[in-house]
Amino acid sequence: MSAQLRPKGDEPAGVDRERGSVDTEAVLTALEDPDCRALLEATAEEPLTAGELTDRCEIPRSTTYRKVERLAEAGLLEERVRISADGKHASEYRRTFEDVTVSLSEADGITVGLSGAADPEAAD
Repeated sequence: MSAQLRPKGDEPAGVDRERGSVDTEAVLTALEDPDCRALLEATAEEPLTAGELTDRCEIPRSTTYRKVERLAEAGLLEERVRISADGKHASEYRRTFEDVTVSLSEADGITVGLSGAADPEAAD
């Protein structure tokens, strides 16, 4: 694929990468949803457009858009613009993490951490 990628927008509302914190409830709610998990699995290897996600995950297009939005707000997917030579640019989505860690402690309660980048281009 010869398309270029550009990040779209800022960090999601539920993510503060500098402090390493995420919205625990948003992440756990997203991970509880089977459609969201399917979308995350599909984006493990490469960024995909909503149409590609709809086809691979066999989820209705309207549902795909809702779930992608939920995952992006939780900081689990990142939206980028796929630039193509023919001028038909498309949004595509990539996973922002390699691992999710859930911790439970008396002092902090439940905390969620995201580590690693699922896409080598994430280091850009």
